Amino acid sequence: MNPIPKESALHSPVDVNRLDDTLVRLRDRIATSVVGREDVVELCLVALLADGHVLLEDYPGSGKTILAKSIGFAIGDLPAGRLPMVGTAQSNQLGRSVGADQWASFSRMQFTPDMLPSDVIGVSVFDTKTEDFRFVPGPIFSRLVLVDEINRSSPKVQAALLEAMAERQVTVDSVTYALPDVFFVIATQNPYDQVGTFPLPAAQLDRFLFKLKMGSLSREQEAEVLARWGKPRQIPTEAVVSHRDILDIRGWINEQGHFHSIVSSALLDIAQNLRDDERCQQGLSTRALVQAVPALKALAFLRGRSFVSGADLAYLAPLIAWHRIVVQGSDSLVSSVIADAVGPAIETLSQQTLRA
Repeated sequence: MNPIPKESALHSPVDVNRLDDTLVRLRDRIATSVVGREDVVELCLVALLADGHVLLEDYPGSGKTILAKSIGFAIGDLPAGRLPMVGTAQSNQLGRSVGADQWASFSRMQFTPDMLPSDVIGVSVFDTKTEDFRFVPGPIFSRLVLVDEINRSSPKVQAALLEAMAERQVTVDSVTYALPDVFFVIATQNPYDQVGTFPLPAAQLDRFLFKLKMGSLSREQEAEVLARWGKPRQIPTEAVVSHRDILDIRGWINEQGHFHSIVSSALLDIAQNLRDDERCQQGLSTRALVQAVPALKALAFLRGRSFVSGADLAYLAPLIAWHRIVVQGSDSLVSSVIADAVGPAIETLSQQTLRA
């Protein structure tokens, strides 16, 4: 059995400089608008590089929208002064395409109870000049989409996101339209607002790689926020990295990131432990395991390694699992159920690594 590499260079000097500089520029730009939240920012970048999506759950005023906007505006190709419209036209199998001029770098949707699916994905309208129907893309045709208060809309509107998030495409009037290669959804919901809300079904939750809580800022961080009061709060809109940079990093992660069979076995053990636990009514889906692989590689890359370690798995496994599993009884049992599933798998992984 080959051991997990103890030391490994990320990539050639040229690649490591370019790709790492890309992440430094992206982190620095986000830090100009977002105070603290280093752990949440890191996990959002993990999801972005792993081609996943993020659900942020916390109270109003915790900085969810600013974080999403900071990431969205930082990725693009055009200078400041207008909303960047980036990308190249993509054709799909049915012969339709949505061109570069219809892909925004960032869009925001405020979900409300009276929304319709067409408000999300777009609608076909009759053009009197051509005497034919023309598709008008909705805000989903963006590279980063902020869905604010996702649980305030009806299940029908929530379902409009399912195809886009899973397959990077939307279907309108039996015609399929491709979405950009870099397509990242950040959704928010308030934890206490139960009146007039529609809980997300399992199929929707499974589309999100992570469900994160922003948490409260420290006293020092809140003091920094207060010190900025009265100064312009405009989020910089000039892009610092391109979507091509993101695709390059994804390509390296997929092709060069090392995911050892020992780590893979531990991931499968965690999933099996959850499914075998009598307290767990619903365990991890196969989709969750598939999404975990690039996420673990992306985390390792962000932390300066070309291989996934046991520490990476121990850190990400609970975040991948806790919004997907369903337990009997109180939701407070979720943490203990996950801990009982992850602990033995990580212990076995550690023993196998030492023997190797």
